[in-house]
Order: sequence, then C-alpha cells, then structure tokens
Amino acid sequence: MIRAGGHLLAIAALAALTQTGGLAWVAALFFRRRVLAFALFYCAFWGAAMLVAPAFGRVALPCLPGGELRSQSPLYCALNRHYVAPELLDLAEDLAAEMAARYPGTVTLTLDGGFPFLDGFPLLPHLSHADGRKLDLAFYYADAAGAYLPGQTRSPVGYFAFEDGPSGCVASFPTLRWDFAWLQPLYPDRRLEPGRTRAAAGWLVADPRVRRVFVEPHLARRLGLSDDKVRFQGCRAARHDDHLHVELK
Repeated sequence: MIRAGGHLLAIAALAALTQTGGLAWVAALFFRRRVLAFALFYCAFWGAAMLVAPAFGRVALPCLPGGELRSQSPLYCALNRHYVAPELLDLAEDLAAEMAARYPGTVTLTLDGGFPFLDGFPLLPHLSHADGRKLDLAFYYADAAGAYLPGQTRSPVGYFAFEDGPSGCVASFPTLRWDFAWLQPLYPDRRLEPGRTRAAAGWLVADPRVRRVFVEPHLARRLGLSDDKVRFQGCRAARHDDHLHVELK
C-alpha cells in the first residue's frame, strides 16, 4: 500500500513537472531496472512530443545555443516547458530579430512557455500558461559597470531575481507572491539593462498580436511603459519584476 502510494505520488509529481514524465514512470514500472527504464522512456516520449505537439497546436521554442533566440536554461527544454502556439514562436523570433538589429549581439532568452499537449493542463506554479499562448521572457542584464551581458541573467533559472520597488500588496494567503529575500544577496552583481528591456517591452506592447504584457507597476513606471496592454497580474500571483510575461490575443 505504501509502495503504491509512492508510485502514485511520483506519477503525479512527474506529470505536474514535465507532463510526459508521469507516463514514463508508469511504463518503467514493468521493468526491473526501473530508473534506467524511466530514463529511456522519458527520452523517447520527449522526442515523440516534438513530433506530435503540432497536432495539438504547439511547437517547440529553440533550445540549442548560438541563436538570437534561445532558452535561458536547458532545463526548460528538458522538462517539456518550451512549447507555444506557432504564432507565439513567430512573435518571439520577430522580437529577437528586432532586438539584434537594434542592438547587435543581443540574445533574447525564453523561460517557461507551456507543455506540448492539452489545453487546460496546468504549468505549475503559473496560474496561466495552460494553452500555449503565454510565454515568459528573461530580462536583459548588464555587469556592474553597465556593459551588456549577452545571454546571461542574475538568477540561474531566470526567475526570482527581483527588482526592488513598492508593490502596494499586503501579505495574504493563499498567494504565489514570493519575495525570496534571503536569496537576493546570493545572486551575482548584475543589473537590469534598461535600454534593451525597455525596447523589448515597448516592441511587444506595440505589436498587434499581443494581448497584454505583465510587468510589476513600479518597474513599468521605471521603464516608461504606460500602454493599456501593460497590466499588473495581481497580488496573489507571482511577482513580475523578474521577467516579462507576454500573451497572444
């Protein structure tokens, strides 16, 4: 009974984290060398997802290094969290090309997109990202002297390195508004690169394909963003002064 409960927990956790991982664990249960079997099944399902996802209206964002648009970390690709609607891939590629044209050498980094299958399947801990039409983008950063750092962020995963500023939010429960104050001093001394970040946010807001962009109000004011598409996500959702969240219409 305890063993069965453990397997159910593993299936649920892997499904929540990667979508296909739960199925890979179920398949591995029929083999004695379970961990090896899981790794092989997971790799097989990962590759199959790239082929099948277009039938569900999703395509994979670029994973390999070297391009103007790439994943901030291989982790997002490995966990199947790099799938979006084809129109959103086009938007991200257009943004990356525009940024590289304005600022040669600029690299645009993607964070969480969505899973390859099934609208409505939650991408935790996000409250949205369940239909392939939302994508998080990393900020652009500079070193302590102000020099742009291509393809680098403060946080190793692109999230949770917050910009200081007033929120107007009162602590309440339940909430995903984590501050991680203890974590902030551990990050390297990198600063938000305002020129590129402002240009990218402004370009997204001006694009007719975009429905809205989530940015923390204090950061929107700092970047000079005042369009109706620039929204506050609310006090119970995760902070958005560590990344840009963009949604298609």
